[in-house]
Amino acid sequence: MRSILPSSPPTLKEVAKAAGVSRATASRVLSETRPPGDLSRRAAETRQAVERAARSLGYVPNRTARSLRTGRTNSVALVIPEPAIRLFGDPLFPRVVRGITDVLAASDLQLVLLAPQVRDDENRLESYLTSGHVDGALLLSLHGDDPLPGRLAEHRLPVVVGGRPPAGSRVSYADVDNVGGAVAATLHLAARGRRRIATITGPLDMPAGQDRLDGYRQALRSTGLPLSSGLAESGDFSRDGGERAMRVLLERAPALDAIFVASDLMAAGALQVLSEAGRRVPADVAVVGFDDSPFAASTIPPLSSVMQPIEELGREMTRLLLAAIESHERVPRRVILATELIVRASSGG
Repeated sequence: MRSILPSSPPTLKEVAKAAGVSRATASRVLSETRPPGDLSRRAAETRQAVERAARSLGYVPNRTARSLRTGRTNSVALVIPEPAIRLFGDPLFPRVVRGITDVLAASDLQLVLLAPQVRDDENRLESYLTSGHVDGALLLSLHGDDPLPGRLAEHRLPVVVGGRPPAGSRVSYADVDNVGGAVAATLHLAARGRRRIATITGPLDMPAGQDRLDGYRQALRSTGLPLSSGLAESGDFSRDGGERAMRVLLERAPALDAIFVASDLMAAGALQVLSEAGRRVPADVAVVGFDDSPFAASTIPPLSSVMQPIEELGREMTRLLLAAIESHERVPRRVILATELIVRASSGG
């Protein structure tokens, strides 16, 4: 009777035999993740023979066995401690992930997304990350004095934070020039003759929110314009948060003639409220956002915004992490990316 059991998968020994090389040579070729570079002719022919044999036999390397040999998991974690509604509703996060995967595509590493929702989740997350499940961690959108970066660093796990890390955390990070971008946006509004410039801030327990508020204040001080707490209202980087904050500002400071909003989603909400209130943009109120999100050019009117290179931020975070994994170096590194003001109709452009 003919067996209907599936045949066993091809082995490394069979690949080596088909390629006419030793098992050790076949293993070395198939475990090498770097590009061949300037191999000798003989070495290049050997590599081609091994790869051809592996394809022909349908050989798939055993990742578990490789991990046991190298001590690596071939995985890195991306940790974003945000509610699911924001994680999947804010266009910023997919753009960061795109940048991360651009770099990982050239490596043998897999990305694991982790989104703790409450403090207990983060405690379990710390245990998971420090128990050998990943080779390193990327942390994004941290709030307050989150202890996670410092605790992971204490366990010698390579860590890179997106944005300025909590005070006292000696970890590498990549960030954008949030202060400089906010200064440029506010000075632009002042240069257009606006004199009652308000702001909707990001969450002030996040470095990005605080830095953009600081930039707004610096610009007002440099121009001698009024710096009043009544012209600032906190938001949460969401469209609903922008709508709520804009209503508060219109009630508290109805004479405002411009507003710098710390994210494009909040700015879209602010534009909606201004339209409902009969305030013309930019004739009555000029508006500038932050992010230069893909939808900024299609709001009504098109939104002036500070461009931050989000995809490049993800790429730089990942490059820093891969360098730390390869070198075992724990000296903190910092990368700050430039921002650029993109002027459109909402501020009179």
